[in-house]
Amino acid sequence: MTDLAILYEHPQWFAPLFSALDQRGIAYEKIHLSDHRFDPLRSPPPARVILSRVAMSGFLRESEHGIFYAEALLDHWARAGARVVNGAEVLAIDTSKARQLSLIAGLGLAIPETRIVHRAADLPAATEGMGWPLLVKANIGGSGAGITRYASREELERSIAQGSVPRSIDQVLMVQDYVPPRGGTIIRMETLAGRFLYAITVESGGDSFDLCPADACVAAPGRKVLAMAAVDPGPELVAAAERIAVAAKLDVGGVEVVIDDRDGVPRFYDINGLSNFVAKPVEVLGWDPHDRLVDWLETLIREA
Repeated sequence: MTDLAILYEHPQWFAPLFSALDQRGIAYEKIHLSDHRFDPLRSPPPARVILSRVAMSGFLRESEHGIFYAEALLDHWARAGARVVNGAEVLAIDTSKARQLSLIAGLGLAIPETRIVHRAADLPAATEGMGWPLLVKANIGGSGAGITRYASREELERSIAQGSVPRSIDQVLMVQDYVPPRGGTIIRMETLAGRFLYAITVESGGDSFDLCPADACVAAPGRKVLAMAAVDPGPELVAAAERIAVAAKLDVGGVEVVIDDRDGVPRFYDINGLSNFVAKPVEVLGWDPHDRLVDWLETLIREA
């Protein structure tokens, strides 16, 4: 049994992590999710420590995606005694924007006004009492997928009739207030072991909602270049992000918040269990967060 295994799906996103592990001389096994299988009786954990890097956007790349399979697999490995980083419980939160919003609201933090349904036909009725424009979001998205902005109830109803309304692979949809971002940016705060790691602002605007800041995202052909910058979000937002991370049992991941330009209220809207970190981190942050992640993984390996 090796010290560390990495369960992943995207072919490029984790090259910086693998490079950091290689430079540190840590023995690890890459486990590609797409062609994986396991036997509940005879499949022991592949390593003492297992890091899950399962991407919610996997369904965009592979129709027979492994998102829900991974939840069963990570649970199996944990029951067999492995230390699973971002395990099945975290994946269950990561795969549900509805659960994320409920968790955040339960901590007394502000969220965008939201209604949740499981049939597209119920979306117009769910908008009663809400102001326009509104967003319709798939419960499981990733890389901005499954989000559309509508200017009116009539536009939404036409989209439903035409079959062009967003769909979610779990059939859960939400209609949500469109929060105008102050300064045209959102704030993404990364956490590690429940503690604040760094924060960046990411340009947000128009009808594009793909705000992934990592290398492979930024380099994607035809993708709009996003402006990103390191930022000090202040103690209140840092404390809120840490509370969210602890409540979600998030070992490593991001929390996204938008400052509502209408009233200045920070509205938290996303918990992201997949941190592939910011592109060109030394240029943006002045240091590489992969080094901190590898430090922590080394600690977990020693403890295991």
